[in-house]
Amino acid sequence: MQSLMLWPRAGRRAANNQIRGPQSALTDFLASNNISAAQISADYERRQREARQQQERIAAANGESVEQNDEEERIESAAQKKKRKRQQEKTLAKIKVSKDHKRQKKREDEGSDGENDDVAWDMYTKKKPLPGQLENCENCEKRFTVTAYSKTGPDGGLLCTKCSKEQEDQKKKDQQSKKHGVSRDKRRHVQSNLLDGIVQIGSKTLQELCIKEVANNIHEVDEFGDLPQSLLKRLSQILSRRRIITSRTLDLFLRPDLESIDIYDCGKLETEDYIKLFSVVPTVQNLNLRNAGQFKDEVIDYMIERDVPIRSLQLEAANLVSNRKWGEFFEKYGHRLENLKLSWLDYSMDDDTFMGLIRHCPNVKRLKMKKCFRLGDKALAAMTELRQMEHLSLRFPTATNPGVLAHLISSIGPGLRTLSLEGFSDADDNALSLIHSSCTQLSKLRFTENDFCTDIGFASLFTNWSNPALAFIDFSSNRSVDYAIPDGPEDPIGLASGGFVALMGHSGSRLERLDISSCRHITYECLAKVFDGKEQYPVLKDINISFLTKIDTSIVAGMFKSCPELIKVTAFGCFNVNEVAVPKGVALIGVPNAQDSIVLEADLDADVWRGPTT
Repeated sequence: MQSLMLWPRAGRRAANNQIRGPQSALTDFLASNNISAAQISADYERRQREARQQQERIAAANGESVEQNDEEERIESAAQKKKRKRQQEKTLAKIKVSKDHKRQKKREDEGSDGENDDVAWDMYTKKKPLPGQLENCENCEKRFTVTAYSKTGPDGGLLCTKCSKEQEDQKKKDQQSKKHGVSRDKRRHVQSNLLDGIVQIGSKTLQELCIKEVANNIHEVDEFGDLPQSLLKRLSQILSRRRIITSRTLDLFLRPDLESIDIYDCGKLETEDYIKLFSVVPTVQNLNLRNAGQFKDEVIDYMIERDVPIRSLQLEAANLVSNRKWGEFFEKYGHRLENLKLSWLDYSMDDDTFMGLIRHCPNVKRLKMKKCFRLGDKALAAMTELRQMEHLSLRFPTATNPGVLAHLISSIGPGLRTLSLEGFSDADDNALSLIHSSCTQLSKLRFTENDFCTDIGFASLFTNWSNPALAFIDFSSNRSVDYAIPDGPEDPIGLASGGFVALMGHSGSRLERLDISSCRHITYECLAKVFDGKEQYPVLKDINISFLTKIDTSIVAGMFKSCPELIKVTAFGCFNVNEVAVPKGVALIGVPNAQDSIVLEADLDADVWRGPTT
């Protein structure tokens, strides 16, 4: 009986001791809401069966067989399976590209393959010894105690104290040589930029430093604000030199209240940019655009339509403006145009077009026509009608009649204040004589590249000349070009000793800039007499004596003594100048045998472009 009483209890214990696994929160949630997994499976199968039956009915109605649909499903399923397999392969390939894999590939590219290379790589990348442990030096293989300050060698090993010191010394030497290389490059850069008229002695001013900082970060500048015209011009020079004047940077220079705009490199501007210039600055009166290749007829039309009050216009390389449009421009602006400077025109601006300038622009005071390839004697003769002319600058690529040039000088010479005649190789002493008799108000005279005038003519020009002393003289390349007679004929051609002595005697007291480069017939005795250190030229600041091969160190030293305000001496081709002592604040340019420091005790700014001298 007792056994019978215990049996049910044991059965209940066995039933209660069934092993059950843990239940997830999802299982408890489904059980509490009477949701059965079997019911979910049955519902899914039922929906699949109903969808299949509906497909069969649609296929039977369209006359298609169920087998065909099954085949399409199988084909689609196979394509999906293939795509999934490709994705899996790509994923596995990405996983394989680990750091170890990259390192192995790098060794293979460098030609290190095989088991020996792998072993060497493992040895190389082994864990470095800790401070206090012993290690062999990578260079000398000497046994030493590792410290926290032990240096790493070029192959990854550790170095002893002696080898570490030698390595540090070598690094210092390499850094010093690198600094010297940078210094030489900077000096060459300075030397190159000095040729553009960049001479700034001493430390830069705060204003100059700020301007340069703005130029260095020009792409982060939104506007210049109310900067004065002088600073805008300086920024334009710097940015033009770096060739970063674009449509965006042009906007920084445009302000409705401006009357003058100077852009020295318009090579990256389009026609729309010039039209934008006149729309934003409708009152501009003085316009200076260099390298303006996209300045076209459309821009002239816009200027005429908006009646832009232009009084001074300087354009370089505006070859896309037609002759007809130049005629319309002269007709519209003739009564107000005072200054006109055109250069490098080889497509338009011929003699007939220039006659329109003569007819409609009687008030022109400053005229500059350089490298206008279609102008000739007719245009030169017509200039005699411009009676109010004060500044004339001409350079004709084609040959001209010396008589026409002489008539021009005699007609307008009395009113001229500056005269520049370049490349008139056929002009003779008569032209110099007419300058002497007609021009009595000149402050600047340029007469270059002539091999016909004589030294007697140049001497006569300055002898008893009623014109005041000149501040600017450029007589470069006036010499004989007959290479059969290297020293020139017995009666010197071009500027020689007599003319140079007369020049310095007449204008030495007020002369600021002198260019006598390539006037090779000036003798050594004449140069030594003029620059003897006793004769003083108190305001002479810039001298160009390039290719005067007779000049030596003593003459250059005499220049430093005779010209107390001297800033710049250009002496290319003067090979006898050697080890000259350059005073503080003077730039000596072009001397290959000078001391290592071309400019002594002077800080020259090499990032400002003054632009070509008129």
